[in-house]
Amino acid sequence: MKALHIITGLGVGGAEQQLRLLLRHLPVESEVVTLTNPGPVADGLAADGVRVTHLGMAGNRDLAALPRLARIVRRGRYDLVHTHLYRACLYGRIAARLAGVRAVVATEHSLGDSQMEGRPLTAGVRALYLLGERLGRCTVAVSPTVAGRLARWGVPEPRIAVVPNGIDLTRFAYDPDARRRTRAHLGLPADAFVIGGVGRLVPGKRFDVLIRALAELPADCVLLLVGGGPEEPALRRAARAAGVAERVLFAGESPYLPDGPPGPNPPGSPPSPDLPDGSSGPRLPDGQSPPDSAPDADLPDGSYGHGLPDGPATPNGADGSRVPDLSADGPSGPGLPALASAMDVLAAPSPEEAFGLAVVEALAAGLPVRYTSCPALEDLPPEAAPDAVRVPCDAGAYARALAEVRAAGPGPRTAPEAARHYSITRSAARLMDVYAAALARPVPPPRSPQGVSPS
Repeated sequence: MKALHIITGLGVGGAEQQLRLLLRHLPVESEVVTLTNPGPVADGLAADGVRVTHLGMAGNRDLAALPRLARIVRRGRYDLVHTHLYRACLYGRIAARLAGVRAVVATEHSLGDSQMEGRPLTAGVRALYLLGERLGRCTVAVSPTVAGRLARWGVPEPRIAVVPNGIDLTRFAYDPDARRRTRAHLGLPADAFVIGGVGRLVPGKRFDVLIRALAELPADCVLLLVGGGPEEPALRRAARAAGVAERVLFAGESPYLPDGPPGPNPPGSPPSPDLPDGSSGPRLPDGQSPPDSAPDADLPDGSYGHGLPDGPATPNGADGSRVPDLSADGPSGPGLPALASAMDVLAAPSPEEAFGLAVVEALAAGLPVRYTSCPALEDLPPEAAPDAVRVPCDAGAYARALAEVRAAGPGPRTAPEAARHYSITRSAARLMDVYAAALARPVPPPRSPQGVSPS
């Protein structure tokens, strides 16, 4: 089987890194097209031996990109097209239909009750989504919660399949040596109580709640924020205003996977017909230089900023906030699993999630977790993650919950059943079943989106 994955961008984000991890476990010849932003995950995919093409799309309304995308699909002679994220799902389904590919699967990574990828769920957003959905054969939901949202939107239930996000349990297993090394790199004392926050620095993640909670906690408590995004300047101002700037450490974006041995797509696989030089790395439009993951103003969340500038680190930022010295581990610093080992608890105050990948990864690292929304856990019995406790999205509530974790002291760093439930190998096997069904059986006729009531 030969599959093309189409995604909106390849900066450091949950959907983007999940795609890279999946391609390492799918027994399928796979290639990737990114509509915009061939960022760090594009480099990682290329290092894995996956061919990545950058379409160079200028924005949501760049209709000239559609025939270019259709040509790539047609020339590639793909058996199946798999789309990821809103813009790629819309353009990718249309391009696949124009190219004559009927086996089209779309994964819905980020559908909340009131927003999608940071975009408010207006009537127009919903109408476009449902019109595009009619051109595919299956929509994959990353949790039963998202499957329910899709059904309430009007996506026919026979066209919805649940394939949860997956994690590499071995990679996230707690490593005391990595904990010591990472704390040394970050300038964190061995006895500091480190509260982790992982995700894009965007308003919806509500990391401001953790900054205000930190102000109510003892001086040995440090907040380690892992991620980049447009909200970073506001969060730094909030830390100054709360008097905790020296206890908030912005670690920047961190890769889930290091560049490593090739995945299922060997470097010697045939060159993409759209790449005139046969190269396997990201392709930029003629005359363009590679961007440094600059934000795409047309993306709803501002997308993929780097947390730290290049160059030597300093003990403190100009605003007094902590800046880590990550140079000992290379320009990108420790990976996410090492950072998780360095934490004592993960706090996730986002009130609306589609899955809650950061929470599940933290559980795989044996961390206690305090969270506000995590469908991945809400779809399992409570005993699957006994040290994952739901907390209201409120600074006082988080301060009390984190103080209780600190007072309880460290426990065993073993992964609970919830983490094992979301193994990437299990998710890849489920996705292969979806692919087989999309290739083999006729599609039930879609219900008309007319008259669908908001929910």
